[in-house]
Amino acid sequence: MTLDASSLKVVQAAGPVRKRTDRSALASVGLHGALVIASIISVFPVFWVFITSLKPDARAVEPSPKLFNESSVDNYTRILAGDKGNFLAWFGNSVVIALLTTVIAVFLSATTGYAASRFRFPGKRSLMMSFLLVQMFPFAVLIVPLYNILIALGLNGSTFGLVLVYCTTAVPFCTYMLKGYFDTVPSDIDEAGRVDGLSPFGVFWRLIMPLAKPGLAVTSFYAFLTAWGEVAFASAFLSAADESKTLAVGLQVFVQQNRTEWGHLAAASILVAIPAIVVFYLVQRFLVTGLASGAVKG
Repeated sequence: MTLDASSLKVVQAAGPVRKRTDRSALASVGLHGALVIASIISVFPVFWVFITSLKPDARAVEPSPKLFNESSVDNYTRILAGDKGNFLAWFGNSVVIALLTTVIAVFLSATTGYAASRFRFPGKRSLMMSFLLVQMFPFAVLIVPLYNILIALGLNGSTFGLVLVYCTTAVPFCTYMLKGYFDTVPSDIDEAGRVDGLSPFGVFWRLIMPLAKPGLAVTSFYAFLTAWGEVAFASAFLSAADESKTLAVGLQVFVQQNRTEWGHLAAASILVAIPAIVVFYLVQRFLVTGLASGAVKG
């Protein structure tokens, strides 16, 4: 059976086919408007803290607040000069504790996550389950048992003791994150390394670790923030001496029984946030990749 060309009808679309990703002008305006409003809501508290940090304490909280009222950088100058507590000593303590926590926690998490990802050994499931259970307990519940452990070890009131405490909270999460990332790395790389004569640790250190930079960036950022802005453990486990405090604990000197020095407190808060912003800027290009890869497999 044959069909003549004259008997065929060509049906043309009335208009271009709309793709699923195409949006109307009204939808685009609504979407961008919602994003702008969400951005303003997110940025406004930080902006207001910065504005407050430029005001003297008497002008920081007023019935009719003004954007700029006797604004200056005197609060920052007095804090950095040591007129309101030993800020530079607190900063040094926080940097040391945060860096030690980051290095130790990431190294332990990377080795543990790699072992759980590549090897089968007795107690593997129990180990990973224990990490998961630790994350379920709030910090307040852990203070007393950890305090007793540090006293038994003779580390109560010491910097290294606080670092170990922070590692107990950072290592479980980081281990799960890195295990999920190592699961996405082909095991053929391990086999090729062993063929070339590398030991299991050599394969991990020389081949896997360079490929795991996004996952390491995410866990490093998490471990750093765990130690940088924490208050409860630092207040309980460090010495009460002013020179041994961390930044988060030192901010309490601006909150007195009868008055709060809001201007100085806001200025100190801005100074505390700067290192965290710097660390985020250094690792932000790895964060999306590391989070997505670490969430692929459990």
